[in-house]
Amino acid sequence: MTHTDPAAEAPRYSPQPSGPFVPGDRVQLTGPKGKMNTITLEPGKEFHTHRGAVKHDDIIGLPDGSVITNTVGVEYLALRPLLVDFVMSMPRGAAIIYPKDAAQIIAQADIFPGASVVEAGVGSGALSLWLLRAIGPTGTLSSYERRDEFADVARDNVATFFGDDPTNWNITVGDLQEQLPLTQKPGSVDRVVLDMLAPWECIGEAADAMKPGGVILCYVATVTQLSRVAEALRDTERFTNPISSETMVRGWHVEGLAVRPEHRMIGHTGFLITARKLADGTVLPELKRRPSKTDFSDEDVEIWTPGALGERNVSAKSLRKRVRAARTSADLSRSRGVDPEADTETETGAVSENGSAEAPLDMNAGGVDAVTPDDPRD
Repeated sequence: MTHTDPAAEAPRYSPQPSGPFVPGDRVQLTGPKGKMNTITLEPGKEFHTHRGAVKHDDIIGLPDGSVITNTVGVEYLALRPLLVDFVMSMPRGAAIIYPKDAAQIIAQADIFPGASVVEAGVGSGALSLWLLRAIGPTGTLSSYERRDEFADVARDNVATFFGDDPTNWNITVGDLQEQLPLTQKPGSVDRVVLDMLAPWECIGEAADAMKPGGVILCYVATVTQLSRVAEALRDTERFTNPISSETMVRGWHVEGLAVRPEHRMIGHTGFLITARKLADGTVLPELKRRPSKTDFSDEDVEIWTPGALGERNVSAKSLRKRVRAARTSADLSRSRGVDPEADTETETGAVSENGSAEAPLDMNAGGVDAVTPDDPRD
């Protein structure tokens, strides 16, 4: 009986390195004003700024978290970038999923070590990095991307961060609807994460590939996309009722007694909507809830329209009262700051030679309404 080394069979998975800096390490340099720059160490190279240069050889061999001085005496803090730092500074082929959303995706989709995860699309590989970190070396990540150039950028970014190409990660270039049935056995996938323009088109194929009890999560940008995904999940009758949310993170400035919210924040970036796969043949119990608008017929809705209820008309007496009140308010506003003893003429009356005010025109004199069809002020 032969025995194999488990370490030899495990997929290559490079954890975050530690120890002294070595050539090939990514290093985050933070200047005196808090500006950060990320470089890759190469012997003999220099990182140039408008305030001098930092020699790579001065960094190589130093422990993580060291302070170095450039050629003109400016100090920089050198640290290996965290994953959150890396994804915000890495080259982008497409827009990335922000760390605040990536963290919620890991939590809400319940991504666990050893999980079999399907992801579409890849974009620049930001979410792929978080998923690979979460599933560990025993899990598998199958990513699908329509565009070759995005897939290439994602591969390079992942290899840059991990130091190698993870063997438990595979990218398939093509449409998810076509490729998923060809590459995944039915009922074999634990989690499906869809970050694409029209995820509702792929709900059926995702359901076929998922295990009962598995989680599907869709990341969408607009409320119309959110509504379509929710209704598509309900229409399949193969998932639990979807749950939707968005995440906002606000930083705080804390310096001594100056404690306040930051003036700027990353607000809305996208919506997350999740549901769980039902066992085949299971009928989801109907929720006891107030009926929504879609539960009414067109006739029911028409009853509550203004046309069916009738328009409420204001009486002539009430209208005249409102006109007088509006005119009085307007006259007071126009006369604000005007000397009442000045020999001026106003719309409400003229000042006579002896200083007595003449009565203004009474629109109600003789029983004439204040507002008539012929009133030029109407």
